[in-house]
Amino acid sequence: MLFKKKNKISEVDNIEQNPTEEKEMGFFDHLEEFRNRLIWASLSIVGGCIVSAVFIQDIISIVLLRPAVIYGLKLQNLKPFGQPMLYFKIILIVGIIVAFPFILYQLWRFIAPGLYIKERRWARHITFYTTLCFMSGVAFSYFVMIPSMLKFAASFGSKDIVNNIDVNEYLSFISMIVLAAGLLFEMPMVVFVLSRFGMLTPGFLRKYRRHSIIVILILAAVITPTPDPVSQLIFASPLFVLYEISILISKFAANKHQRVKAEEAAEFDEK
Repeated sequence: MLFKKKNKISEVDNIEQNPTEEKEMGFFDHLEEFRNRLIWASLSIVGGCIVSAVFIQDIISIVLLRPAVIYGLKLQNLKPFGQPMLYFKIILIVGIIVAFPFILYQLWRFIAPGLYIKERRWARHITFYTTLCFMSGVAFSYFVMIPSMLKFAASFGSKDIVNNIDVNEYLSFISMIVLAAGLLFEMPMVVFVLSRFGMLTPGFLRKYRRHSIIVILILAAVITPTPDPVSQLIFASPLFVLYEISILISKFAANKHQRVKAEEAAEFDEK
């Protein structure tokens, strides 16, 4: 499939203003465009890593280790270079999170020339709402899910057994929960995009509502490392809510899709 694109000087914004000046883009042009967007996305990650490296001590002490300190978990390093590697991992993870909005923006700039003018107008706002959903998932996992799980881990078992936890295992636990929640909170945006292009309907989501409940419970059981049902329900509850919100979003997007198709059909008939 060939995308539409103007000369390199104008790029996407001027395409919207002067769609008549667009020209077809060849295969190698696509590769060059993809390379440029990939370079900019990589540079944004490097910039995010630099920012996280500047504040790494505060990130570790105030953000990452705070939940463990609150619930009395003792962390230890079991490898000779465990702490340097730990710092590098945290810098990379935080750098990716910081650069996430810019990465989405580069993705939008890459696919925008292949969209119709009307589609570009709403697609350019996806970067903001996708970032909002992702950050909402990160905040929910950090302030709600992780404290409840660590509280359970600290209180469970015999008092004669000391919970000395490897700091790398602790970091893996935090990272997995945070990233998984951030990605799962993208459900409304994924539904919106699919419905906007006519690939998903609210009727389909309603039909498989019961099936989705089972899938969500399975996801909660797999992602949450603690076996207690409370933590799993804490993780699953917002997904149930997001699913119901996604049905409403799908209905709104599907209606927009039908209106656009009707307008295009009317314009075609006039011609």
